[in-house]
Amino acid sequence: MTDNRKFKVACVQATPAIFNLEKSLEKVIALTAEAAGAGSKLVVFPETFIPGYPAGLGFGTVVGSRTQAGRDQYREYWQNSVEVPGVYTDKLAQCAKKNKVFLTVGVTERDKVNKTLYCTLLYFGPAGRLLGKHRKIKPTAAERLVWGEGDGSTLCTFDTEIGKIGGLICWENYMPLARMAMYKEGVEIYLAPTADSRDSWNASMQHIAFEGRCYVIGCNQYFTKSDFPEHLQAELAADRPEVLSRGGSVIVSPLGQVLAGPLYDQEGILTAQVDLDELVCSRMDFDVTGHYSRNDIFKLKVKDQPGIKTIQDFISRQVT
Repeated sequence: MTDNRKFKVACVQATPAIFNLEKSLEKVIALTAEAAGAGSKLVVFPETFIPGYPAGLGFGTVVGSRTQAGRDQYREYWQNSVEVPGVYTDKLAQCAKKNKVFLTVGVTERDKVNKTLYCTLLYFGPAGRLLGKHRKIKPTAAERLVWGEGDGSTLCTFDTEIGKIGGLICWENYMPLARMAMYKEGVEIYLAPTADSRDSWNASMQHIAFEGRCYVIGCNQYFTKSDFPEHLQAELAADRPEVLSRGGSVIVSPLGQVLAGPLYDQEGILTAQVDLDELVCSRMDFDVTGHYSRNDIFKLKVKDQPGIKTIQDFISRQVT
């Protein structure tokens, strides 16, 4: 840790270039520079910001049947997804280095070997390296048409000069044992990129902050049907509203106080100050994995969980 225990973090609520890898990347680079220029040391982007969350699309699927048109939509989405590591993660790493920030970006990851897609959160450091990734362990409902399931090997935190950073994606945050797995790894800045823009989501963000005694950054996209490529707009579900995601991004303190947001119905960058000493103060009367944990009664073992990663880990290993 450095002596500077107070710093600014940024939560980017923006509209991606849906189904367009190159233009979505350009937007990440531009908005990262904007947030860094305002003094932020950590910049957080939403769930699968590259190449966008496919809300309203069914990919031509009903139980027992798939269409060729739906398979073609999937192929287009796959072609605009991100190999990890690869050319585009190198560009994101250089963006983090140029702006001297820790950067986290939700992407749809394209596995190099099995070609499966995963909903993935990528972590980059100011030295210009891909630090690691987290794959969503349980896609929700129809998301399972698109994304495979991650496993315990990416349920980790990253020990950095601005604290231990980690997180879960969207409705993983409703899985009590998944949350506990993150608390067990000492998470201090908890990231919750999401596609859920309902008011109830922010109640969960406050609960997690208060339960885990950590800062929580809930980050969502804002987009409408009109933001989809023209050839896909007619394929969107007719019963969905024009605004497919209202946003609702928020930053919460370790005692559950909303520090910024929630932001609805527009793009914007939320910022708040993190004070690592507040983490210590907040755990005086409740520490979910410390004096309040009752390890004599409860045990949690997470298969393949790698534990806290350090800067030395970042330097010595390549993310696969």
